[in-house]
Amino acid sequence: MLEPVFSPFPEITTQRLLLRSIEKTDAPEILFLRSDETVMQYIDREKTKTLEEAEEFINKIKTAAETNEGIMWAIALIDQPDILIGTIGFWRLIKQHYRAEVGYMLHPAHWNKAIMQEALLAAVKYGFGSMKLHSIEAHINPDNVASGVLLEKCGFTREAYFKEDFYFRGKFIDSAVYSLLTK
Repeated sequence: MLEPVFSPFPEITTQRLLLRSIEKTDAPEILFLRSDETVMQYIDREKTKTLEEAEEFINKIKTAAETNEGIMWAIALIDQPDILIGTIGFWRLIKQHYRAEVGYMLHPAHWNKAIMQEALLAAVKYGFGSMKLHSIEAHINPDNVASGVLLEKCGFTREAYFKEDFYFRGKFIDSAVYSLLTK
């Protein structure tokens, strides 16, 4: 069975990025990402409303890492390591099947610069290498074409399309599932 260990917290460096732990000082950026209309357009969950809710979310992330139940990194530019511009992480670990779901979001000022592609490739490398995952999945709103393109550029394949399988704010929404197997 999969037995990930996220202590000490694993920082990842790429050509342009630092993937680091999310700290309480990142709460204003978390609040922005999780409340912004543009960022949340295809993320079918309630928006974060207050700084306190952002701090609670950060505490939840830290607890998941401390208990080895999931990991989420702050995405920062190497030359601005203290400024969170996005998040990426593995949650919903299915330990008995060596599988995890990846999720991510990025500040709109950094869209269309291949930043999330660089972060996703680094996270995938960590997931297959250090975590010993066999497969990684991503669930997206099919209307989020950019996310589907990103996943395919990173080697993921769309495995499923579920009609009206997700209920949010009084309506049923479709979802698409992408997957990548270790090589």
